[in-house]
Amino acid sequence: MAIYVRDTLNFVSKLRPARVWNAAKLLSSFYLTRWLGRPVQWGLPMTVSIEPTTACNLRCPECPSGLRSFTRPTGNLKADFFRQTIDELHRELLYLIFYFQGEPYINPGFLDMVRYAKEKGIYTITSTNGHFLNDTNARKTIESGLDRMIISVDGTTQEVYENYRVAGKLENVVQGARNVVKWKRQLGSSTPHIIFQFLVVRPNEHQIPEIYRLAKEIGVDEVKLKTAQVYDYERGNPLIPTIDKYSRYARRADGSYTVKNELLNHCWKLWHACVITWDGIVVPCCFDKDASHRLGDLKQGAFRNIWHGAPYRAFRSSLLRGRDQIDICTNCTEGCKVWA
Repeated sequence: MAIYVRDTLNFVSKLRPARVWNAAKLLSSFYLTRWLGRPVQWGLPMTVSIEPTTACNLRCPECPSGLRSFTRPTGNLKADFFRQTIDELHRELLYLIFYFQGEPYINPGFLDMVRYAKEKGIYTITSTNGHFLNDTNARKTIESGLDRMIISVDGTTQEVYENYRVAGKLENVVQGARNVVKWKRQLGSSTPHIIFQFLVVRPNEHQIPEIYRLAKEIGVDEVKLKTAQVYDYERGNPLIPTIDKYSRYARRADGSYTVKNELLNHCWKLWHACVITWDGIVVPCCFDKDASHRLGDLKQGAFRNIWHGAPYRAFRSSLLRGRDQIDICTNCTEGCKVWA
């Protein structure tokens, strides 16, 4: 596994005594839980994903935002609510992901929120489809202090790219990446660490060598190959790769498919991270895309009370009894290989 020194040193620079102590409490409570067989939760999350918006310009086939299939409310994260949340969490919070569903750059206040988190010394990440990285936004992104940018590039030709990124224009994404690299160099910035994320599916698996060549030519820092989650996988799915190492699913002798996951009854993510929707609903993880497991509402109470509250304890207990009984866990990556 490659180590990117500048990005690693940047991340380490965010460590503070309170954050290290909090991480130690989280880790120890997780392993104590596994030993005792009942939930023990110390500390507050060191990783939070917050949702800038539910809106997206694309129509990706395995995404509720792209399919416009949400049953929950949709909208944009408000700046004052964001600042209030960060003010409560920043002492322990190490890693802030500006992404859940939707395209972050659609929220006009997105980069101001990044800047605010940066001022609090938090390592900031976003994931984007790259269609809004015009010259102005590229420069503002560098100036915001964003630490890591993941750009989804799921093909190196328009024909292949649009198989998954429906309604997308590859040339816009490539130009957007060039814009960010250009302003990063012109402003003498070491951030953001730019990643091309290549979601490996059957239509694009033959272009894996080409995505590395494209990233090198542009000046992107890293390429990550990601295995794809699909919803209707039991009878096969045209998106499941033919190359087994890039698939989260294994084919049985009868031709049906199953998740390459033992569904062990523990989950580190539930002990160290959570997701906050644009309107303040706290959900257990990124697999709860429609926020069906609502563990609290930040409009009605403090995060600390939600994290240590009865609904969270009940959900952790149910997970320890059997992940196979929780809908969002049955197609989860915990125990699977996400990055190929």
